[in-house]
Amino acid sequence: MGGPDDVRRRPVRRPRPRLAVGSPLQLLLLACSFALAAYAGVRLLAGDWFGVALWIVGAALLHDLVLLPLYAVLDRALVKAAGRRRVGAPPMPLRQWGRIMYVRVPAALSLLLLLVWFPLVSGRVAERYPSATGLSADGFLTRWLLMTAALFGGSALLLVLRLRRATKDRPPAAH
Repeated sequence: MGGPDDVRRRPVRRPRPRLAVGSPLQLLLLACSFALAAYAGVRLLAGDWFGVALWIVGAALLHDLVLLPLYAVLDRALVKAAGRRRVGAPPMPLRQWGRIMYVRVPAALSLLLLLVWFPLVSGRVAERYPSATGLSADGFLTRWLLMTAALFGGSALLLVLRLRRATKDRPPAAH
């Protein structure tokens, strides 16, 4: 038997890092999206570039310093409220955490709609909107509230249907 020096050691070959490139269709779509973004940027910055840059920086700061902490606190409160059963009870099982998504998703979509349509929902541009578009600015608050109700109602309906199906799939002794 030989010693450790008798064993020939091969040099360790490390695999070369592969460049993560998608299919040709993905690359084409990515190039087109960059071209469209560049075109929109050139058109947008052609007029008041300082005002646009100030708006983008202000929006980023508002999101990062105000809105992100606000909805993080609201989400944490939602998770705590959903997890609290009684004092000394074991924590909520992992499968029940999915129920929180039935509140998160419609809330996020509703807030996204509010963010996009805020000037019209709040009525701040009620004077300028008809002159610029020829359309009435009435009813945006009502439509946003109806859309929010529909999102939460649809989410509640899906939750009820899934819970009902889950109870039907269990054997009778588990009820």
